[in-house]
Amino acid sequence: MKNLNLALVRLIQFVVFVLFTFIVLVYFGTLILLPLDVVVLISKLLGGSLVGAIVALPVVAFLGKIVYNTPGLVPMLIANGVDLVNTGKARVNAFNEIAESVK
Repeated sequence: MKNLNLALVRLIQFVVFVLFTFIVLVYFGTLILLPLDVVVLISKLLGGSLVGAIVALPVVAFLGKIVYNTPGLVPMLIANGVDLVNTGKARVNAFNEIAESVK
């Protein structure tokens, strides 16, 4: 019975690890892909041609510069992602204590 309990704890630990890994990848992927999506949306708004894309790129670059120059915004976004990583690590490590008590 102890082996079954240990296997269940390890299975749930793995599920929590996969969940937090997915959340972190989605968070940082969103930060990276959001400007690209804005370029596509502005390009489609301007007719979806090469000229629209050429106009959209500097507009998004200017918006990125505004975000970058906002005091504390970029470090806060990065800190939130790092906090997600640390929270996930703490939750996965909490299962080790449970597994030790089950052994």
